[in-house]
Amino acid sequence: RMGRTVVELFYDVISPYSWLGFEVLCRYQHIWNIDLRFRPAFLGGIMQQTGNKPPAMLPKRAEYMLKDVKRMAKYYQVPVQISRDDFQRVIGTGSLAAMRFITATDMTQPQHVEPLSREFWIRFWSQHEDISQPENILTVARQAGLSSELSQKVLEMISSPAVKDRLKETTAEALKYGAFGMPAVVAHYNGEPHLFFGSDRLELLGSVIGEKWLGPVPS
Repeated sequence: RMGRTVVELFYDVISPYSWLGFEVLCRYQHIWNIDLRFRPAFLGGIMQQTGNKPPAMLPKRAEYMLKDVKRMAKYYQVPVQISRDDFQRVIGTGSLAAMRFITATDMTQPQHVEPLSREFWIRFWSQHEDISQPENILTVARQAGLSSELSQKVLEMISSPAVKDRLKETTAEALKYGAFGMPAVVAHYNGEPHLFFGSDRLELLGSVIGEKWLGPVPS
C-alpha cells in the first residue's frame, strides 16, 4: 500500500486509556492506510519531566475517571475493569520492569510486542494481578505465546544498559513530540508530526490523515 502514514503509539501498560487507544489502533491498522508502530515508553518518566500528575491525584477527577473508564470500556469493547483500589495499585506498582521487558522484546522479537502488551494490560486491568515481579512477568510472557526460553532471555536483558537506554530514548522522543501523558499518538503526515493525546482523539487523527472513522469497533 503506497504512501502509508506512519503512526507511532507511545504507551505504558499502567495506563488504562493507553489500552483503549492501543486496541482501536490495532483494529484500524488494516483498515486505514497506516503503518502502526508500537513505541513502549515509561509514563513515570513523562509525568516527572512535565510536572504532570496521575488523574487519580485529584479527587474529583478520580471520581470521574471511574465512570469514564467504565463507559469507555463498554463502548470500545475492551475488558478494562476499574475500581477505586486500582488507584493505589497504580501508585504502588510502577511499570518500569514491565516496560523494560516489552522494550527488550521489541529489540529482539518485535512480532511479540502486540500480544505481549495486551497480556500485561489484561493481567493488570482485567485480572487485577501484579505485573512488577519477575515470576508474574514470565507468566504474562507465556500467556502471550513467548517460549519459556525466550521469556527467560528477555527477562535477563531488562537490567542491561542497552534496554534501559532504549526505554529512556523512546520516552525522550515522546517528550520531544510534546507528550505529557499517555497514550501519545504521533502521525507523520505531510512531512510533519501531529500529536494526539488520549484514546478519544482517534476520530480526529483519521480526519487529519484523510481516513474514514468507523467508530471504535469497525466491523
